Amino acid sequence: MGVFDRVRRNWVLATGALRALRALAPIMKNRNRVFPDVITELAEKHGDKTALIAHCESFTFREIDERANRYARWAQANGVQKGDVVALMMLNRPDYMVFWIGVTRAGGVVALLNTNLSGAGLAHCVDIVSPKHVIVGAGLSDAFGTAHGLLKTKPIIWAHGGEGGGDPRVDEAMKGFSDAPLSADEKPALNIEDHALFIYTSGTTGLPKAANINHYRLMAMTLGFSGIMNVQPSDRMYDTLPMYHSNGGVLATGATLVGGGSVVIREKFSAREFWADAAQSEATLVFYIGELLRYLLNAPPGPADKSHKVRLCCGNGLRGDIWIPFKERFAIPQILEWYAATEGNVAVFNWDGTPGAVGRIPWWLESRFVVKIVKFDLDSETPLRGLDGLCIEAEPGEAGEVIGQIVNDPQKPTNRFEGYADKGATESKILRDVFKHSDMWFRTGDLMKKDEDGYFYFVDRIGDTFRWKGENVATIQVAEALTEYAQVEDALVYGVEVPGSDGRAGMASLVVKEGFDLSGLAEHVKKELPDYARPVFLRVTDAIDVTGTFKPRRVEMRKEGFDPGKVKDKLFVRDAASGAYQSLDKARFEQIQAGKLRP
Repeated sequence: MGVFDRVRRNWVLATGALRALRALAPIMKNRNRVFPDVITELAEKHGDKTALIAHCESFTFREIDERANRYARWAQANGVQKGDVVALMMLNRPDYMVFWIGVTRAGGVVALLNTNLSGAGLAHCVDIVSPKHVIVGAGLSDAFGTAHGLLKTKPIIWAHGGEGGGDPRVDEAMKGFSDAPLSADEKPALNIEDHALFIYTSGTTGLPKAANINHYRLMAMTLGFSGIMNVQPSDRMYDTLPMYHSNGGVLATGATLVGGGSVVIREKFSAREFWADAAQSEATLVFYIGELLRYLLNAPPGPADKSHKVRLCCGNGLRGDIWIPFKERFAIPQILEWYAATEGNVAVFNWDGTPGAVGRIPWWLESRFVVKIVKFDLDSETPLRGLDGLCIEAEPGEAGEVIGQIVNDPQKPTNRFEGYADKGATESKILRDVFKHSDMWFRTGDLMKKDEDGYFYFVDRIGDTFRWKGENVATIQVAEALTEYAQVEDALVYGVEVPGSDGRAGMASLVVKEGFDLSGLAEHVKKELPDYARPVFLRVTDAIDVTGTFKPRRVEMRKEGFDPGKVKDKLFVRDAASGAYQSLDKARFEQIQAGKLRP
C-alpha cells in the first residue's frame, strides 16, 4: 500500500468513525430518552413528510407517531405492562415497524418472529419469550397454525390484516383508541437499560435464540448507522430484507428515519425487479446481505442497472470475488461493508471500501472497542490455550475466533453483552479467563483473520451452524426434522461449499431403512423446514462415520463435500424448481462446479 493510499484510507476511516461517534453521543446524555421518544421528535420536525412507503400502505412521520400511540394504548388496555412480551409474526409492511414502536412506547418488549418458521421451531421461538400476546399477520395463519398446538405457553392470538379467522384483528382494535400523545399517567418510566425487542439468532448451535435488544442498543443501532451512512432528509432507503432481522427491520428502517429520510419497504426481494423498482422509487440507499448482491449480479442485464440514484450500498456478507464486478456493473459510488452480531459487542466497519474486508478499527479506538482474534482448534471447536491456561492471540494472517471484551460498566454500554432470553444460552457465548484470569469476552462464533494493516477478513462460521441464502442454519434442528421421517434412522447435517454461492449449502448424511422413499422425504422437508434450511445434498450411507469418542467426523465429510469422485455413498441433489431429489452423478457434479447448474 502506497503512502498516498494509506493517508487517504486513514482519512476516510477517521471521518466515518468520528461521524458515527457524534451520532452516538446524545444517548448517554439523556438516559430516559428512548427510541419511541425519538419518533415523536421526528414527527414534530418532519410532520407530513412521507416516512414509510409500500404498495399496501404509506405513513408520514406524524402518522407513525399517532398510530404508535393507538398501539401503545391497545397494549396497555390488554394487560401489557412494562417488561411484558408481545410476539410479532408479520410480513414486511410499514405497520410492522409502527406496531413495535407503539408496544415499546407502552413499556412492552416485542419479539420479532421469523416468518419462515413453522411447527416445533416456531413454537420454540414463542415459548422461550413467554409472550402475553402473539400477532399473526395476513397470509401467515396457516404457518402459525402448525405451531399453535405445540405451544407450552398460552398467549392470546391476534390477527393483523386479512380475514383474521376466529381471532380478533389488532389493526381494527387499535382504531378504538386515541392517537393523542400519551399523558404522564399513561407513559411508563423508561430508560436505555430497559428491554425493547427480542431478535432471534440461531447462534452457533441448536435452535434459535432470542437476543435481548435493550433501548440503548436500539438507539445505538439507529442513531449510529444513521451517522455511518450519513443519512440526509433527501435520502430514500430501498429495503427488501426481512423486517424480523436487525438489518431489514431496525438498521435499514430506523437509521434512515432518524436522519429524516424515507424508507421504501418491499414484502420480499426480487432480483428481476430490484433495480427497476429502486430507480422508480428514487432510492439513494440500499441495505444488503451478501447473497442478495450475488443474486443481482447473476441476474440478466437490464436497462435499470445503471439508471438508479443509489449512492450507497450498506450491509454485510459481501464476498471479495464479486465486490468489484458488482460495484462496476451497477455503478455504485460507495459500498460500506461491516461486521457485527445482533446480540454481541463486536463491530467493525470497512469505511474505505477495501474489497473483501469486513472492516478495520482505527488505532485510536482500539482501547475503547477491544476486539481480538484468538488461535482456534478446529477439531475441538474451542480457542487454543497456552501452558498458563490463557488464550493465545492469532498472528497476522492467521485464522481464529473473533472475540470482544465484555465490560459490565453502565458508562460503557457498547462493551456489554445483554445476552438472550435463555440464561444457559447467554453463558455459552461468554469466554472466561482469556488474557488474564477473571476477564470475560463475547464469542462471536466466527473465524476471521487480520492482515498487517489491521483489516479484518471473514473466514467461516464455527461449529454446526452455517449460512445459506442469508440465513443461519442450525444443523441440530435440521437433523431432528430429518429423523422425524419414519424411514430415516440417523442424520448428520453440515454445510458444504458450492462454487459461485455465498455461505454453505446444507448436506445431510443419512442412515435409512430398507425401502427408503426419497420422494416422501422431499415432501417431508418441504413441510417441516423453511426453504433455506432444506438440505441441498443428501448422502445415503450405512453408518455415520465417528471417532473413537463417538464424535462424527464432520471435518472429513465437509472436505469430501458432494464430489462423487471422493464419496462412495449414494449422492443426491435437490432440484431448486421442484424440490425433488435427483441422483448426483459425475456429469451433474461437473455442471454444478462449472456454475451451469444451480442447486
